[in-house]
Amino acid sequence: MNTFLGIVLIVLMALVVVSLVRGVVAFLQSSREDIDKGGDGSRATEMQLFQNKMMFNRVKYQALAVVVIVVILIFGRGS
Repeated sequence: MNTFLGIVLIVLMALVVVSLVRGVVAFLQSSREDIDKGGDGSRATEMQLFQNKMMFNRVKYQALAVVVIVVILIFGRGS
């Protein structure tokens, strides 16, 4: 059981890193678009919405990873 949960934890940690990197890249691209277009920042661009989506995914995967760690600790105490 702990092996399975360990694998799930590693996958969730990888998803956290991927979401973080994609969010940062979207942030940099949206900043570049805003500078190039001279936008006033009154509207969210497509890249900014994508950035928000990626950051929400990062938080979601982190929360799931914490849940997996709690489950591992609970099962570890029983052994």
